Amino acid sequence: MVNELIKQNADVLTRELQWFSEVVETRMKLYFGKECDYASVYHLLPPEHPEEETPYVRFLNHYKMNLAERIVLGLALVPHIMPQLLDKFWIKNATFDRGFTEFGGLKGTTHGGFIPTGETALFLLSGNDLKHRFSYTWMFEGGHFFSAHNILKLQPVSNGEPVLSGALHLNKEFLDQFTTGKISKPNFSMDFPAKLISTQLEWKDLVLPEKTFEQIDEIRAWVEHSHTLMNDWGMKKKLKPGFKCLFYGPPGTGKTLTSCLLGKHYGMDVYRVDLSMMISKYIGETEKNLSKVFDSAEHKNWILFFDEAEALFGKRTGVSDSHDRYANQEVSYLLQRIEDFNGVIILASNLKSNIDEAFTRRFNSIIYFPMPDENERFRLWQAAFPEKIKLQDTINIRHLSSKFELTGATIMNIGRYSSLMALSRSHDEIKFIDVEQGIKKEYMKEGKLV
Repeated sequence: MVNELIKQNADVLTRELQWFSEVVETRMKLYFGKECDYASVYHLLPPEHPEEETPYVRFLNHYKMNLAERIVLGLALVPHIMPQLLDKFWIKNATFDRGFTEFGGLKGTTHGGFIPTGETALFLLSGNDLKHRFSYTWMFEGGHFFSAHNILKLQPVSNGEPVLSGALHLNKEFLDQFTTGKISKPNFSMDFPAKLISTQLEWKDLVLPEKTFEQIDEIRAWVEHSHTLMNDWGMKKKLKPGFKCLFYGPPGTGKTLTSCLLGKHYGMDVYRVDLSMMISKYIGETEKNLSKVFDSAEHKNWILFFDEAEALFGKRTGVSDSHDRYANQEVSYLLQRIEDFNGVIILASNLKSNIDEAFTRRFNSIIYFPMPDENERFRLWQAAFPEKIKLQDTINIRHLSSKFELTGATIMNIGRYSSLMALSRSHDEIKFIDVEQGIKKEYMKEGKLV
């Protein structure tokens, strides 16, 4: 059975595309001087949808879109839902035995249809009228809501080529909304180098010093009250958007878990970006990789968690060659995107001293995640083993807490190893030898001896 929302979406978009098809047909007739019922494409009024409450209709009403904007949005939608409507643009210019340059358009790698560009949009809107052409180019500039809200934009073009020859790209989130009504979460890939992370733990499971918890409360206050602060209290014109924070401390001390818990508690997706993986030896590629993440995250209720932040924010020596200059450009680009981002950004590093001091002053908060003390380690050891199993009498958790300075992540690794060893014996008791071997394994990872 077809989902009711999908049916409503299909009905609305069918009427919208029927109108769009008439626009294309009318523009073609007018351009080639054929008999036509209309003197202008602007005489073709778009359909009204007074009864429908679909995502597409809500979108039209929210942005109060004019006729020209609806034509451009329709052009961006068509390749995804009814690509045959653009087949008219494949006709050849008999004089030159090739396509019409003024139609714009690209041929895809796998897509068999016509991929519209900015030129295609301006042809539909203005034909050969330069006055109209110039007046509509603003729709592809940063100030228009299409770009500002990451709805649709022109894909980058090769250096020196006309900007309007870039393909018209509709954000998949809006395509999903308009068609199925469901927004799919982006998967980690070359096109989106960030991974959605989560946790099944709760705040009570996070073991940190009281001072660290107090600093985390500032982030929680921002998430809860930022809208009131920025809008109702009028601080939007005085403060930079979003909240930027640096978490630093040894690996395994709770930086990632804290980020996940913030997301879980406030219903925010958390995406981890490993900067060491994103940095490319090819000039400009790092910037492009970062753009994909920020463009996807813009105006969404996300937390961006940048692991190993020193990979881009580390202390740098002087500029000695072109690669150093490009590296500094990439840092400047990332810094600018971070400053302009209106959500929560958390950068994580093992050592604060690894981060260039020029960057630290830009953070709203810098929070230290220390090695757990003895009492904190005791709580971590208590939580490291399954509730259903027994511990051998010779296992003294208080002694383990006192003797071994371990992080929470390390203690959990030992608990997992010990539990697996008990299961391999088909037994529900963890022996002291299991814990001892688990500790040795963890020390060996770090090149240490017990």
